[in-house]
Amino acid sequence: MASINITLPDGSVRELPVGASVFDLAASIGAGLAKAALAGKVDGELVDLSAPLSDGARVEIITEKSPEALDIIRHSASHLMAQAVKELFPQAKVTIGPAIETGFYYDFDVERPFTPEDLERIEAKMAEFAAADLKVERQVLTSDEAIRMFEGMGEPYKTELINDLSVETVSVYSQGGFADLCRGPHVPSTSRIKAFKLLSIAGAYWRGDEKNRMLQRIYGTAFVDKKELEAYLNRLEEAKRRDHRKLGRELDLFSFSDEVGAGFAIWHPKGAMLRTILEDFERKEHLKRGYDIVVGPQILKTELWQRSGHYENYRENMYFTEVDEQGFGIKPMNCLAHMMIYKSQLRSYRDLPLRFFELGTVHRHERAGVLHGLLRVRCFTQDDAHILCTPEQLDAEIKGVLSFVSDVMTIFGFDYEMELSTRPEKSIGDDAAWDLATNALLSALKDTGRPYEINEGDGAFYGPKIDIKLRDCLDRRWQCATIQCDFTLPERFDLHYIGPDGEKKRPVMVHRVILGSIERFIGVLIEHFAGSFPLWLAPVQAIVLTVTDNQIPFAQEVHALLREAGVRIQSDFRNEKLSFKIREAQLQKVPYMLVIGDKEVEQGVVTPRYRDGKNLPPMKPADFVEFIALECRNFK
Repeated sequence: MASINITLPDGSVRELPVGASVFDLAASIGAGLAKAALAGKVDGELVDLSAPLSDGARVEIITEKSPEALDIIRHSASHLMAQAVKELFPQAKVTIGPAIETGFYYDFDVERPFTPEDLERIEAKMAEFAAADLKVERQVLTSDEAIRMFEGMGEPYKTELINDLSVETVSVYSQGGFADLCRGPHVPSTSRIKAFKLLSIAGAYWRGDEKNRMLQRIYGTAFVDKKELEAYLNRLEEAKRRDHRKLGRELDLFSFSDEVGAGFAIWHPKGAMLRTILEDFERKEHLKRGYDIVVGPQILKTELWQRSGHYENYRENMYFTEVDEQGFGIKPMNCLAHMMIYKSQLRSYRDLPLRFFELGTVHRHERAGVLHGLLRVRCFTQDDAHILCTPEQLDAEIKGVLSFVSDVMTIFGFDYEMELSTRPEKSIGDDAAWDLATNALLSALKDTGRPYEINEGDGAFYGPKIDIKLRDCLDRRWQCATIQCDFTLPERFDLHYIGPDGEKKRPVMVHRVILGSIERFIGVLIEHFAGSFPLWLAPVQAIVLTVTDNQIPFAQEVHALLREAGVRIQSDFRNEKLSFKIREAQLQKVPYMLVIGDKEVEQGVVTPRYRDGKNLPPMKPADFVEFIALECRNFK
């Protein structure tokens, strides 16, 4: 065959000589496209520009404007970083270096930990290699050839990876004397990596196993151009300013202590008040929607966890203890006690649906390396609920939860995204039950009219789930709400109800949270609002400030009146300048300062000052109480 036909995204067909590559296709379309091309997509698969084309292939040219470009650039940047490290630290052993959502990283086995000064040197060397416009070339070797090559280079981690792949051939990418095992694709030359920054250093065990050697991980990021990089670095600085761990200390909300143990938050008065406000809000909203509040025990017999499948599929995340020679598991989730409540009496189809809600504290064994402030802890409280319903009621119940999520996210001011997570490799239950559960969630998602993604293989071990990820003011995604559909646990625990025909039937169980972990959600809220909570959420809503000691008696009366009316109020009667006291209240991000001077005492009023400096007209204390109540009713 002298030529081949290639179909372009617009449906047009282009004739090329046999052996033509993706780059040749781009060049045949135009010099501008050839210059802009980064990679190709052939029949839906990303490939290098050098990849040969076959007759009848459908091909798309990937440029910097393509959605796939960023991952390719970042993955190539990780190789560029590894090349720079090997140049500066020849004894370093390279392991893996993938692109990730925010950039890339690479793990190295080195004699001593990297320092910030090392990062500067590595980044400078990367810039040097990028400017050199080194050609990036792909080579396919047999696994034996690749093992011999990497053994000769003194790279044992690469040979281990190849052995574990158990494949006949592997691909190797090289640039300027540096070679790395990789599936690809990559940019055609190092000059296409234009905007990058090395960000931090961390320890990481080889393959995430604490029994393996500790490696040094360098995190970096890369973008298509320097403008995008600069915008991202500015967002990083803003994220540091909003870090909930920093603000948690400054606002005296919570703390962690090595004496207590890693991953266990200690809530201070203002932080505990914030939790209480959230939990009271949750109870009220659930009661409005027909949920019953329940409470289960912290530990349950090990036999129950074995029956549920948790012992087999989730044991590594659980804590166990023994009481009177009987094994118990400390609960990592609340579903078992809720099923016991259901089983406590005979149920009719007329009783369903039943919606059991619990602000349940759970414990999960998280590795020390993944703990992160309130966002990843070992003890947390879930706004957990389980709905038990008939199969005919399932669609309405799932949609009810989705509506609940929408209402709550609107109150907090969050936009969100949804994805359907399907059956994981490690799971329980038969295919028919999984298909029913997956289709029920999928149908409800489609009916919302909102976009969603499919997340293959990331469901719970007992059922598929809808994961809802909110977006904060810095456009970061946070996993909070989830809806899981479960036909399996009702079967394992022999749950049933009496149907209209008098026969026993099996209910369906919906596991769901709205905010998710209260700890995690508070961490997200702190960073989203930068600690300046809206009035209805603020642990301290107002503070009474006196100008001189002369106003203290009236100020005490105001403080007592507001506290009795339910306003979360503090006072500052210190013999300090008013400007100093205002500044301190602003640093504590208190929404309102009630300034009381001689004039206010004489007129029996307070002068509210908002934390941004805006002054409200003087008003009677009772009017301020009504003002606060109205703002809170509107969730402001």
